[in-house]
Amino acid sequence: MHIRPSSALRNDYTGISELAKSSGEPIFITNKGEGDGVFLSMAAFEEREKQFRHRDKVYAAEMSRLNGDPVLTQEELDARMEEIFRAYES
Repeated sequence: MHIRPSSALRNDYTGISELAKSSGEPIFITNKGEGDGVFLSMAAFEEREKQFRHRDKVYAAEMSRLNGDPVLTQEELDARMEEIFRAYES
């Protein structure tokens, strides 16, 4: 975990940015010793967003299953995918 004061963000933005990119982790910014914000590289932010979207889809699928919506076995899914591939190749 990386913690830096807000003055470091103000005075050494390039260093904070490089640390965020090289570590891939959030950098916690403090103001007067208290937590104030978080700095992330764009790549780390996008990866976290991707993970959140994936988790939301898994959660929605599980809720659907628990609500009694129909589910497919692996064999049924494979057969449907083969049909789609065959139709696309034609």
